[in-house]
Amino acid sequence: MCFHVKQTSTAKAMSKRFDAEITSDFLFAPQDQINGFRFPLLPVITQQAPTLIQPFAWGLIPAWAKNEEIRKMTLNAKIENLHQKPAFKDVVTQRCLVIANGFYEWQWLDSKGKNKLKYEIGFENEALFAFAGFYSHWVDEHTGTFKSTCTLITTAANELMTSIHNIRKRMPVILQQKDEQSWLNQAPITHFAYPYQVPLIAKEISENYRLF
Repeated sequence: MCFHVKQTSTAKAMSKRFDAEITSDFLFAPQDQINGFRFPLLPVITQQAPTLIQPFAWGLIPAWAKNEEIRKMTLNAKIENLHQKPAFKDVVTQRCLVIANGFYEWQWLDSKGKNKLKYEIGFENEALFAFAGFYSHWVDEHTGTFKSTCTLITTAANELMTSIHNIRKRMPVILQQKDEQSWLNQAPITHFAYPYQVPLIAKEISENYRLF
């Protein structure tokens, strides 16, 4: 799964890389670690507005939700069963790019996870990339509050992530740059399940590197 990401690039760098205007620069200050369980704002490009980078809260809230509680369960969406999950089946055509330049995962060193090694995973030179995601707009029926939210799609782990995420063996879908517009333009979702992948580098806290 993927619950911790990083985005340490400047707003200018994001704008240049994705050829898109940032609507709220101050919301995207560089952060070494972003915890999904705090439901933070992430930089997102939607199919509706492909030339804008906008703030969306991590943790998708479907339009039909009565409250925000569901977001604890919708930080990630498994690509294999999207159409069977009520939270996701109505948003599979609401595609987005979620911008980052790394994510974190922990390797279990024992069967109960009491001893773990933390890894930072991303591209060479900490280059910016896009997670494949879905988005939703939700209105709180009690307060009238409007929220834009998103989720990250996950797939089976590749060789690198199998060795790191060695219990659940999952990883986020990270798009090849050439496929970012195809994702937004409704290319078949199944095209982006493993073995679709990008070349990732993993850095252990001890500063050891592995390239697959």
